Parts: sequence; structure tokens; C-alpha cells
Amino acid sequence: MNRQYDGKKALIVGGLGFIGSNLAHALVEAGADVTIADCQLPGHGANLFNLHGIEQRVNVHYTDIRDAFGMAALVQNQDVIFNIAAHSSHLDSVKNPLYDLDINARGNLILLEAVCKAGAKSRVVYVGTRAQYGRILHKPVAEEHPMNPLEQYAAHKMLAERYHLIYHHLYGLPVTCLRVNNTYGPRSQMGHARFGVLNWFMRLAIENKQITVHGDGSQYRDYNYIQDVVAALLMAGVDERMNGEVYNLGSDDPRPFRELVELILAAAGQGSYACVPFPHENQVIDVGDFVADITKIKALGWQPKTDYVEGFQRTIEFYREYQKHYW
Repeated sequence: MNRQYDGKKALIVGGLGFIGSNLAHALVEAGADVTIADCQLPGHGANLFNLHGIEQRVNVHYTDIRDAFGMAALVQNQDVIFNIAAHSSHLDSVKNPLYDLDINARGNLILLEAVCKAGAKSRVVYVGTRAQYGRILHKPVAEEHPMNPLEQYAAHKMLAERYHLIYHHLYGLPVTCLRVNNTYGPRSQMGHARFGVLNWFMRLAIENKQITVHGDGSQYRDYNYIQDVVAALLMAGVDERMNGEVYNLGSDDPRPFRELVELILAAAGQGSYACVPFPHENQVIDVGDFVADITKIKALGWQPKTDYVEGFQRTIEFYREYQKHYW
């Protein structure tokens, strides 16, 4: 248990969703005074059941990151602000790029301005994405790899990361940016496949329905179990060595995508899959292989602890028990 949060005030922007709610559970356990801000963006997984067991130990505000007055009120006197709020769909960002820009870029500026105007030196942990890199030139991908986003979502997330680093440079705001890899585990939305594809595949396996894999499934991918991601977030919120820095997260165990699907089916004990040609709208934004180099954050003591077999089993057990809250 991380007791470095005893008595600390922590704000999670986007705290009712997948990553944010799992972080909330960990922060409560670690003794933090937790506040959650969430606008319940449709289709993005905000779910009050995600707080099951800690409902009486967190403060929830239904506030949008784009609400300057709401953000100004919430950031007051916070020790750590975990900035997880986002419009998260790659395909939706292509269809409605201005909406994506409004949340993923302008929204982050509003939050950063609120923190600076509050006059406090709240530590800000920003959750970025490996999608910022786009199609890679080589693997594994270290933090210095050029970024070549392939769609508006990735471009806007890259811009938001840069905003955080600019506020660190100009105003001394304590900031850490994590480029989070594909993540799976309990408390994710399970209603669609627009993001969180491994979780969606686990739903199909639980229902004994066929999984559809685009292409031949040979592309290498690199996924993290949610509790490993939460451990990195907790570390970023208190470790002074991480101030002003950017870190990749990854599994250190990249696998062909098809192999991951087969492991999901094995964990579920049922189901099947079929490979089909890529739809054009998916193919033009597919990055191909992606393998993260996590040497930088491992040097500070973080490393993934949950392998795919254990992670898939835990996730499937969770959704079988609480299916009615997520289907």
C-alpha cells in the first residue's frame, strides 16, 4: 500500500471512467482525500458503479473539463491533480474533429489555466497515449521517437501533452506526462469497440460470440493491465524525479495481436475468432506494430507485474460477476 498519499488531497478529472475509477480506489486505500470531476461524456464509460465500495469516501462533481468556473473551484488546495479526462475515440475524432479539439486541447488549456490562477503548486499528472507516435520507425519506441499522429485524436493528445510541458517551463507547474499504452481490465465500458478493444473482445468471449480481427492479426501490440497503470500514476503523483518528464508505459511483453485474442478465448474457456480484411476507415489510421521502450520509467522502480494470462482471467471474472452493471 502506498502511504505517501496519507492526508493528501487528490483530484481526478475524468474519475468515473475506466482508468480514473481504478485510480480512485487505489487513492482511497492509500489514505487520500479524493475528489472526482466527470461530465459523463456519452459512450465513454462514466459509471457510478465503478465507485462500488468507496461511494461514501469520495466527492463526486459532475463538471466538464471545459467549464472554467467549475475547474477553478475544484483545483483549489489540491496536492495532486490527475488529468485523465478525454474524448477517447480515434474514429469519432475523424468524423467530428472540432469536438475532439474542444475537449482534448481547449479543455486541457482551461484546466491548466485554472491551476495556475489558483496560485498553488498542485502536481499535475497528464495521461497521454501511445497513439501520439503514429506509425513507428523502429521498435521498441523510446520517448525520443518522433511523433507522427495519424488522426485528430492522437494529434490533439500530443498537443495537450505539449501544453502541460509548456506550463511547466513557463510557470514552474509540477507536471509529469505518461504516454499510456493500450490498457485493459475491470471497470472499462463494455458497450462498444470504439476504444478498449481487448475488453470488448472479452465481452464477446463471455457471450460465446465470434471475435472479428482486422487483418491477419500479425501486428505486434503491447498492452498493460489496469493495476499496473494505476501504480505508475500513483508514482507520478509523488516522485519528484518525474517532475517535468515524459514516460512511456508498456508491458515488456509484446505479442502478435492474434495471440492475445487466443489467450482471451483460453481465459474465457469458450469462443472463436475470424480474421477479416481491414475496413478502409480503420486501415488508414492503424499504426501496425507498436512496442514501447519502458527503460526510462523502469529505472525509477516501476515495472508491469501482471502478465496477460493473469490479467485476462481477472478481467473476465470481474465482468462475469458484475455483468449487469456494464452490458
